Amino acid sequence: MGTSCLKSASVLQDLKVTIHKTSTIFASKEMEKKSFFLSNIDRVVNFDVDTLHFFAANKAFSFQKVAEKLKKALEDALVHYSFLAGRLRLNPETKRLEIDCNAKGAAFVVASSKHKLSEIGDLAYPNPAYAQLIHKSEDLPLCAVQLTSFDCGGFAMGFTTSHAAFDGLSFKTFLDNLAALAANKPLAVIPCHDRHLLAARSPPRVNFPNPELIELDQSPTTGIESSVFDASKEEVDFRILKLSSKDILSLKEKAKGSTNASNTGFNVITAHIWRCKALSAPYDPAGSSTVLFAVDIRSKLNPPLPEGFAGNAVLTAFASAKYEELEKGEFSRLVEMVKEGAERMSDEYARCVIDRGELSDGFPRGDVLVSSWWRLGFEKVEYPWGKPKYCCPLVHHRKDIILLFPPFGAVGDDGINIIVALPPKEMEKFETLFHMFLPSV
Repeated sequence: MGTSCLKSASVLQDLKVTIHKTSTIFASKEMEKKSFFLSNIDRVVNFDVDTLHFFAANKAFSFQKVAEKLKKALEDALVHYSFLAGRLRLNPETKRLEIDCNAKGAAFVVASSKHKLSEIGDLAYPNPAYAQLIHKSEDLPLCAVQLTSFDCGGFAMGFTTSHAAFDGLSFKTFLDNLAALAANKPLAVIPCHDRHLLAARSPPRVNFPNPELIELDQSPTTGIESSVFDASKEEVDFRILKLSSKDILSLKEKAKGSTNASNTGFNVITAHIWRCKALSAPYDPAGSSTVLFAVDIRSKLNPPLPEGFAGNAVLTAFASAKYEELEKGEFSRLVEMVKEGAERMSDEYARCVIDRGELSDGFPRGDVLVSSWWRLGFEKVEYPWGKPKYCCPLVHHRKDIILLFPPFGAVGDDGINIIVALPPKEMEKFETLFHMFLPSV
């Protein structure tokens, strides 16, 4: 069965990090200064994403050697990703967000912790102290990297990148290329920087209602605060809940229903989480709940995007159901709704969402967003000093976003970690429902 994992009491609260050197790095070749177009998908995700990559000690690579190689690789990477050395700006004429490729550079920080990796606790737990492994600069670079050594010889690479620069898949490609450059090898994938491939049509054609989006002029507040990206102002507890590969197979079997249809692991997990989250807080049985989840549109467009597309190519799909159906309905129907949400994302639907961004600014609207890092493959990137022990984001207090991760130290496809942040009473109910629905779905 799914099992609850760590709570905050069992992790280190202070990593005792000392910053030794902070520098600005530039492309190893002089680059052209220009304006860089951002699509309407890029513009919506104008916030930073912080990711951590933990490594065991490698006797062949001292920390100083890793720092030198990583810094040089970043300088070379800025040649191929010149926009990363720029800064976001609002174009004074078009009033659109864009990147000013002004070669101001990226940030590079070298630091150390007085602790050993083994003293931190389970790396999979979303420890708020991980913020000490991430560099934040007033200069607002699009890319900042902090390399932190631990007393055992292990180390962490902490990346802060603007989400407007990358989605998860394009960031994984960036990491593959960074690792190749660090090993003095050719790029693993040639990046495609033409974001006009996702430009809106002229004139825009909006042929769908897009209930998964809220327009700012419909919002009771201003800006992004009314979307699922809002950080919770309530006190929240963090939990890691686990589903084993057997649990996932069981959910797939239960989801077949009378049709005997096959389902993906993601669809059954999303439906299971949706039901638990929707019923964990007070609700009106006659009301409705909406689950949001990301769909990669690269292969859904006609023609498909190039393999190395380096921007954001993920849109938010949705499924909605009455609370009464979530509580008493067939699990197979909930899974079918999630499946229909993904299948709804056709070329025309995706183009419609992009076109809508020309007419109004909007953000995803729903009760819960399931964000999957499950198969992005950050932990599979082969650096000269080895693959990471574990990769994870710096998790913020967002109670309406639930994250999916591969389990720490997993070999092969060995289940999944689900990271949940909820107010204490809702967390207690969520955990109860999570386990209760597993044998009875």
